[in-house]
Amino acid sequence: AMGLSGTEVAKEASDIIILDDNFSSIVKSVMWGRSVYDNIRKFLQFQLTVNVVALSVAFIGAVSEEQSPLTAVQLLWVNLIMDTFAALALGTEPPTLDLLNRKPYGRRDRLISNRMWRNIFGQAGYHILILLLLVYLGNSIFDTGKV
Repeated sequence: AMGLSGTEVAKEASDIIILDDNFSSIVKSVMWGRSVYDNIRKFLQFQLTVNVVALSVAFIGAVSEEQSPLTAVQLLWVNLIMDTFAALALGTEPPTLDLLNRKPYGRRDRLISNRMWRNIFGQAGYHILILLLLVYLGNSIFDTGKV
C-alpha cells in the first residue's frame, strides 16, 4: 500500500506500506532483505563449522588422551573471537544488484540447505584432520623436543 496516497483500508490489509510512495523503495527493501538473509546464512555456516571442529577436536582428544587439547576457557575464547569477527565481517556486507536476479526463497525453505551442510562438514573434516595432525604429531613436526 502507498503510505501517502493510499487509503486506510489498503494500509491495514497490506503487509508492506511504502512511506514515500516511491516504487524504488521496494527494490531497495527487497535487495536489503535478501542481503540480510544471505548474511545470516553465511554467519550460521561459519559458526557451525567452527563449533563442529572445536567440539570434535575436544571430544577426540578427551577420548584418546584422557584430557581435552582445549580447555573450557580456550573454547570460550574461540567462540567469543569467532562470533565477534564473523558478525562484523558478514553482517556489514552491503547488498548488490545481483541479489535481484535470483529467485526468492520460499517460506518453507530451510535456513540451512543441503549444500550448506555439505560445506560445513567438508570444511570441518579438513580442519579436524589438520588440527588432529598438529595435536598428535605437532611436537615431532616442529621439533619442540617434547615427546
